[in-house]
Amino acid sequence: MRALGASTGGRAMDVDWLQMLKAGLGTLVALLLVAALFVMFVRDVTQKKHTVLRNFPVVGRFRYWFEELGEYFRQYFFANDREEMPFNRATRSWIYRLAKNEGGIIGFGSTYDLHASGALIFVNAPFPVLESERLPTPPLAIGEGWCRTPFVAQSIVNISGMSFGAISEPAVRALSRGAKEAGCWLDTGEGGLAPFHLEGGCDLIMQIGTARYGVRDANGQYDHARIREIAARETVRAFEIKLSQGAKPGKGGVLPGGKVTEVIASIRGIAAGCDSISPNRHPDIGTMDELLDRVAWLRDLTGKPVGIKTAIGGRYFGNEMAERILARGLEYAPDFLVVDGGEGGSGAAPQALADHVGLSIDEALPRVADALLAAGLKPRVRLVASGKLVTSARAAWALCCGADFVNTARGFMFALGCIQALRCQTNTCPTGITTHNPRLQRGLVVEEKYLRVANYATNMNKEIDMIAHSCGVRNARELERCHVRLVQPTGGSIALDVLYPIPAVAPGKAA
Repeated sequence: MRALGASTGGRAMDVDWLQMLKAGLGTLVALLLVAALFVMFVRDVTQKKHTVLRNFPVVGRFRYWFEELGEYFRQYFFANDREEMPFNRATRSWIYRLAKNEGGIIGFGSTYDLHASGALIFVNAPFPVLESERLPTPPLAIGEGWCRTPFVAQSIVNISGMSFGAISEPAVRALSRGAKEAGCWLDTGEGGLAPFHLEGGCDLIMQIGTARYGVRDANGQYDHARIREIAARETVRAFEIKLSQGAKPGKGGVLPGGKVTEVIASIRGIAAGCDSISPNRHPDIGTMDELLDRVAWLRDLTGKPVGIKTAIGGRYFGNEMAERILARGLEYAPDFLVVDGGEGGSGAAPQALADHVGLSIDEALPRVADALLAAGLKPRVRLVASGKLVTSARAAWALCCGADFVNTARGFMFALGCIQALRCQTNTCPTGITTHNPRLQRGLVVEEKYLRVANYATNMNKEIDMIAHSCGVRNARELERCHVRLVQPTGGSIALDVLYPIPAVAPGKAA
């Protein structure tokens, strides 16, 4: 009995001790919380930077917290399906479905506003093409007859330039494998050729930016041996001289130092941890003649097609290029020309340039196409359109304008799982696409995502053909300006060939 009483008393003492410990911990936590709030109060009252915090210490912090979280909550709770920027929920959901091979089928009608200014309306034929009459969309040769190793491009839709650095290693690997699966090309972006670009064995366009990353020597000059080494790779099909891009015309590429890892630095030939800022233009290209000279030089050095990528500010670029090509000879013409609209941009860019510099693709593409058509250069120079062309309708519109191919970056980012968190420049991308944080990259499973990349490209091509067949033509390359109408501010629509009449080829021009 004495032993039992002692045992019971011991348990009671243990319980009392635990209760005292819990009470003590609770008191300590409460004191620490009060101390933290007091420190926060003093800091807010004494700081001079934020008026709200100075007048409303502690409580005012909720204002900044809600402001920071607002952009993420809006897309889920407050924004309508068609009103969000840069891409609305309806567009993102459509891309996700195509990437997952779930089809682009909807029910009960579209939420697309057919009365909004700029809305696209394709002209359906009264007697659309029968299944038995349809033809496969043919591939197009680039540089045929003008270089030693021309490139036959299979896909209308291709992956636009996204540098390794701007996007992560698993993202590049998934894009490379997906591009091979779908038969489209992958543009390396201006960050140089990484081993991860080569992993999938897809067709590659090697982009050379203003900093010459990946093709420069220790002094920043062209490394001829390195260029030949890259050109010798069978999967590197062409080279692209990047003058500018739609997100930041007049400004070179920007990769914050926090994203410049040792691997990225070694590929680019720069110091790790330092901001990677490209010059705003090529030092050796200051005139149209110098640009055409560089195109001819690079084509001769590599034996492969050479193109140009640029944003457009008006009619001047296309008209002067056509004029100088005709004056000097077709051997100086670029084999392809990538026109990037002012709405482009998948990485870091100054807002002033992203918002206000460079024509939209809606205006830039017809202007450049007209310049090539009027000069008779359209068969010589393949035209590639880029700039928020993430849906089959927008891609089909580009073909109607005169484009031969369509490039998209953000469409494929969505296929990889991008949720439009708007953190591309911060190295904190929650989906692992634009971050070099291994913990965040873990979520991007290459074996799963490369299939979504392939599905998106394949289904985009299928839907472009579907639109073409509805318009009464046998394949997408037969689409013309008469096949699409644009809604005007008045609410009525106008045919694209009326808004931008096809120019006549002047006598004596190239054909």
